[in-house]
Amino acid sequence: MLKNFIKLLIILIISMLIGNMAYGMYREAKIGDGPNSNLAEEFNEINNLDNHINTTINQNSTTNNLQEEKIVKEYKGYVVSAKLEIPEINLETYVLDSDEEEAMWLCPTKYFGPDANETGNYCIAAHNYDKENMFNHIIELNKGDYIFLTDNKNGQVKYEIYDIYKVKPTDTQVLSQKTNGETELTLITCSDYSSKRIIVKARKV
Repeated sequence: MLKNFIKLLIILIISMLIGNMAYGMYREAKIGDGPNSNLAEEFNEINNLDNHINTTINQNSTTNNLQEEKIVKEYKGYVVSAKLEIPEINLETYVLDSDEEEAMWLCPTKYFGPDANETGNYCIAAHNYDKENMFNHIIELNKGDYIFLTDNKNGQVKYEIYDIYKVKPTDTQVLSQKTNGETELTLITCSDYSSKRIIVKARKV
């Protein structure tokens, strides 16, 4: 009787592990390879129109996507570059200004680009293992979802996701600083057993 119970328990555990892996593979399979340039162009056109409308309406007031908020300057011995919040996946974490491997085990880190919320492409890298402040859930994000990035100079800035795709680890195009004067955000994490990278692109709105 006990042996049968143990066998059943082992079968259940194995089934749960296989199911979890299959679901993860399904989620990642939904993300295509390479950027969607047409979507990026459409987003630019819509964003330019929105900027024109917002400028006309709010020409005598301050921007609505900037809030006064201070963040800590240091976390566990590392300089903090910014605070990252993605409500859609309940992610709230610091971004460390370090390229050390030890720092990446603590929090996402600034990988490349200008200072947070400045013109250019601010790139953040993080592991995708199951920890509440890592990037294991960014594959659940969709175009149109919002990301908030806060720093002590610019306050909180709102970004909208306009593309999600996969690239090979050798593809450095995602780090490009050619943003036509826009303020952009790029999230990077491993995928497909580290053979590819998931890229989430967002732009200030």
